[in-house]
Amino acid sequence: MKTMTEFFKSLADDTRLRLLILLQDGSEYCVCDLMAAFDMPQSTVSRHLAYLKRNGWLQDRRAGIWMYYSLRKELGGLHRAQLMLVVSHLADSALCRADRERLDAYLRGKETNVCS
Repeated sequence: MKTMTEFFKSLADDTRLRLLILLQDGSEYCVCDLMAAFDMPQSTVSRHLAYLKRNGWLQDRRAGIWMYYSLRKELGGLHRAQLMLVVSHLADSALCRADRERLDAYLRGKETNVCS
């Protein structure tokens, strides 16, 4: 029961839902990319990413000093079903569209693959 409660708590935050929406396209993003998308400090973004990772949503990869996050390749059935529900209800919201636009603009402006 505790595991199920923690699973649903992982979806009980706007920022975590917004992260899942951005990551659902299968891309891998550096924390700095997500900071730019949300206009939030590194500590806030990292805390939410860690929460999602602890609850089975994300995988991470270290490259030098940078951490990159993506959805777990092998999401379980409950995770997949909830992700589909979240995406279908929220991906077209004004806030999530604005997140995507900020992220895309930031990525276009990056000169290299290394965060600055």
